[in-house]
Amino acid sequence: MSDGALTLKNAQLVSFGFTRRVGMMAADDPLTAALRDARAPVACIVAKSHDRHVEQALHTTLSENLAMITDTVRHLRSEGQRVFVDCEHFFDGYRENPGYALEVVRTAAEAGAEVVVLCDTNGGMLPPWIGEIVTAVNETSVPLGIHAHNDAGCAVANTLAAVDAGVMHVQGTVNGYGERTGNAELLSIVANLELKYGWPLLPAGSLREATRLAHAIAEVTNVPPSARQPYVGLSSFAHKAGLHASAIKVDPNLYQHTDPALVGNDMRMLVSHMAGRANVQIKGEELGFDLSDRELAARITDRVKDAEAAGYTYEAADASFELLLRRELGQLPEFFRVHSWRVFTQSTHGQETDTECTVRLTAKGQSQRVVGEGNGPVNALDHAIRKALLSAYPAVEKFELIDYKVRILDQGHGTDATVRVLIETTDGMSAWTTVGVGQNIIEASWEALCEAYLYGLIHTDDASELPAAELAMAR
Repeated sequence: MSDGALTLKNAQLVSFGFTRRVGMMAADDPLTAALRDARAPVACIVAKSHDRHVEQALHTTLSENLAMITDTVRHLRSEGQRVFVDCEHFFDGYRENPGYALEVVRTAAEAGAEVVVLCDTNGGMLPPWIGEIVTAVNETSVPLGIHAHNDAGCAVANTLAAVDAGVMHVQGTVNGYGERTGNAELLSIVANLELKYGWPLLPAGSLREATRLAHAIAEVTNVPPSARQPYVGLSSFAHKAGLHASAIKVDPNLYQHTDPALVGNDMRMLVSHMAGRANVQIKGEELGFDLSDRELAARITDRVKDAEAAGYTYEAADASFELLLRRELGQLPEFFRVHSWRVFTQSTHGQETDTECTVRLTAKGQSQRVVGEGNGPVNALDHAIRKALLSAYPAVEKFELIDYKVRILDQGHGTDATVRVLIETTDGMSAWTTVGVGQNIIEASWEALCEAYLYGLIHTDDASELPAAELAMAR
């Protein structure tokens, strides 16, 4: 940063707008002036390329639309800006009136546009159609780009089809954000071009930042990342079927289309009732435990199956699975021992509902009895256990519950149904998920919450403060 300005090393800012208004000069049009005065090195303008849009949306003639494109591009070029032209609704327009759509492309190029971007604005095209049309447009010898929406689920495939047909400028968004079903997902496109096409688009090793980048941007946008997002999703390289697990033990690439490390992701072994001993062994190794002993692995597998028969799930609760392993291996240190807890909720007509929780526990030999208040029973439980542990383990101050999910397991049983609670917790650096099950939703929540704090403490510096005997157990 210098003088309040952001210095960019690789990226360039692009101002985005439209062609001048109908009947105005580009130099006098307020929007064109805003693009000019922004002084971004590149200006991207949207131009109509579908004849019906020109006549019915812009309410002008086809020739005036061409003049609007020419005037806007030439004015911005005269001001020293590079110009991209996004031909809105190009593919739909080309299929109805190819002559006019091509004329828009030529007009933009002749006016000085550096790239003419063909847009599937409605997102309804399919890859063969994209390839055929781009090939035809490429005969104009104009530098072309592609801008694909995902309404038919083909945005990434359409983008690659356009690249195959000669396009060398690609527009998209990280995580596919955009109107309706979104835009072409940029990380998938880059990964495909680098790993499948073999094109070195990024500096060596930069693609390994893809997963971190996707999740960081998801945090900024406050949109939960999709577990099934290609390449960078949590489930992108997740396996659980017994046949897969056995093969992966021989060679991980037998069931993976690429090495997850190339995009900064990891292979994950899910543990479920569909899994066998191989899954448990691989998952244990992933967490740093040696489960090569067949009897031990079989015992833990049976334990997992019994737990899942009772309603537990470990596919989305790796932290609870690690705690299960530690219990079976005798490697779970006792950071705290809960003696009792209770929750009291009171509602007075016309006033806010009050909830408080009392917890009695022992941590590092010190008995604690604390009361926590919250805006609900789970919040009160969280406040209480945090207060009770804080003096013994200051690291819990950083723990924060960030997600809470409840699922009814036996539908039809009404309010006495068994429920499963999943709690996601973070310490600001990483996040983990724990599970609790029971007919009492508060009890299930308490179980998941206690496991969350226990797992967090195992993986903090506070573990080094345990007595020597307990440290030996932890290892």
